[in-house]
Amino acid sequence: MDSFGALSLAPTAVVISIAVLTHRPIFALLCGVVSGLLLIDPRLVIASMADLSLQIMMDDTIGWVIMVCGLMGSLIMLLIRTGAAAAFASNMATRVDTRNKSLLTTWFLGMLIFIDDYLNAIAIGSSMKKVTDQFKVSRSMLSYVVDSTAAPACVIVPISTWAVYFAAVLEDTGSASAGEGMALYISGIPYMFYAWIALFLVPLVATGRLPLLGPMKGAEAMARQGVLRLDEVVEFDTPHTTDSEGLNSSMWTFLLPLISLIGFSWYFDIDVLKGVIVTLALTVPFLLVQGLLRFKGAMEAIMDGFKTMVPPLAIVVVAFMFKAVNDQLGLPQYVIDGVSPFMSPLMLPLVTFITMALVAFATGSSWGVFAIAIPIFMPLAASMDVSLPIMIGALLSASSFGSHACFYSDSTVLVAQSTGTGVMEHALSQLPYALIAAAAAGLLFVAVGL
Repeated sequence: MDSFGALSLAPTAVVISIAVLTHRPIFALLCGVVSGLLLIDPRLVIASMADLSLQIMMDDTIGWVIMVCGLMGSLIMLLIRTGAAAAFASNMATRVDTRNKSLLTTWFLGMLIFIDDYLNAIAIGSSMKKVTDQFKVSRSMLSYVVDSTAAPACVIVPISTWAVYFAAVLEDTGSASAGEGMALYISGIPYMFYAWIALFLVPLVATGRLPLLGPMKGAEAMARQGVLRLDEVVEFDTPHTTDSEGLNSSMWTFLLPLISLIGFSWYFDIDVLKGVIVTLALTVPFLLVQGLLRFKGAMEAIMDGFKTMVPPLAIVVVAFMFKAVNDQLGLPQYVIDGVSPFMSPLMLPLVTFITMALVAFATGSSWGVFAIAIPIFMPLAASMDVSLPIMIGALLSASSFGSHACFYSDSTVLVAQSTGTGVMEHALSQLPYALIAAAAAGLLFVAVGL
């Protein structure tokens, strides 16, 4: 792999600048991809773009993401069309009588659905926005609460897609012996400081104990005037959606498919794709038997739900292309090499957290870059006699920060879609709180280093 040195940072600077100025993440990412390809070989930009597009679309991971998110969109649309989501929201509304309770309930439900951050983001965001809308909660605030209980909750609960993936990476890279990856992962949970802090920062922000900052302050001021979101977006409950009032649906019609999804995903070794396929296969006849939908209506809901997920998935696909370009430029290795002189037994956890948090933020990859980082940082920690659980905590803290804070990460995009928020509106409004959690986590890594 050729190393482009400091030039490898240029495409990331292009993406962040254009995204902030235009609030158009796809356009910003495409500019980043093109600028990276120009650096690699200006003569082959078109050919490289075509090859890269095909390479990404044939990637197993992107195929898994498209199918999981698309089918989850289908499931949620079925529950909206039958009135199940409205019944759940109405039931919640009878139990939730204040603004603070609506947000704290969202936070609590987010922690319950810990098996996968995609499931968490899509299910909680789409079901709770009708409840929070009643109390004039801005969609920015709702999306912050949902996003802060997506990746952070999945990281600290070892029965999740995150835990399964990282345990496998630890074993594949030789950091843990066969069958010991999960045990090593669990040992690092107490040190996953960013995830813990981000998670427990939510009730402080939601209840006003921590003041509103930056764009969030403006969004909440607009919400009090009845303007709940600043950007126009396509939501699940689009205007053509059938009015669900009067349908013989209940909150259990909403909850049972979600419980099934969690249960079947766990049964298939935390495979959310298999879980959602089985859940859809059971949910359709379940709804037909109750007379909540006709077969034609069910098929239309499945297709409409999948189509609703196309815009956020387009951002995810281009983000994968951007990550691939950064890999060709040698960005992760350049950043790691650049901070290596500052590594010492005392500072290693902090340097690891900061370095990989920046790489995860820049690339939008919460998982991919760690297949590169773990074989570097874990042997380094062992040679310096630094606690491996602390290093696991630093790496996973960095990963959850990247998922949470990056403007174009899959988690950020899916949360924005499910809550009916513009991607950049959501990303910029939650960024100050992500940075507060990161700063506090950094101080704790200094403390454990001592």
